[in-house]
Amino acid sequence: MRVVLAEDLYLLREGLTRLLEAHGFTIAAAVETGPDLLDALLEHRPDVAVVDVRLPPTLTDEGLQAALAARRRIPGLPVLVLSQHVQQLYARELLADGSGGVGYLLKDRVFNADQFIDAVRRVAAGGTAMDPDVIAKLLQSNARSQPVGRLSPREREVLGLMAEGCSNSAVGARLLISDGAVAKHIANIFTKLELAPAEDANRRVLAVLAHLNGAGEG
Repeated sequence: MRVVLAEDLYLLREGLTRLLEAHGFTIAAAVETGPDLLDALLEHRPDVAVVDVRLPPTLTDEGLQAALAARRRIPGLPVLVLSQHVQQLYARELLADGSGGVGYLLKDRVFNADQFIDAVRRVAAGGTAMDPDVIAKLLQSNARSQPVGRLSPREREVLGLMAEGCSNSAVGARLLISDGAVAKHIANIFTKLELAPAEDANRRVLAVLAHLNGAGEG
């Protein structure tokens, strides 16, 4: 699996490169600026991009803007964002096309290699990997949005855990409810979000995207 990595700090870039390679990934390019990231994404068309939000030359939002620009030209390009801050606008823009293959992790909340590698693989496979703090921030702004506003508090909890990438059994373990109860909540979520019957994995991603995109509504 080929990765384009964008990180301006040398030690962190080298560390991420070695970590990914140790888990079987191939680094197609490791860059440190926004323009270099866009060029690398368009040239290599990787299986997944791992992107810091703030890159030179201005250290504002070059990394994300480059990823978004590449994603417009390569629909569905999987992008996993790494940031030190929760940027609601950035998350909404990344999720706006609704095609999946997106993640947003906070650097200081990645506690081990397995957590990070699992997120990279999940995003590369077209899923989502959202940090709970990012989800909580978005939930604050979409509580009254439609159709997400139709969900009960428990259904929003379940959907938030789905956004983290939790399986049904993992959701049940986190909320201390049975697998059957989780399945019922998810069925209700699909119905309230008006997601037509389809492969459950696809509907899970669509539900998460609807949930997170709701931050821009209302």
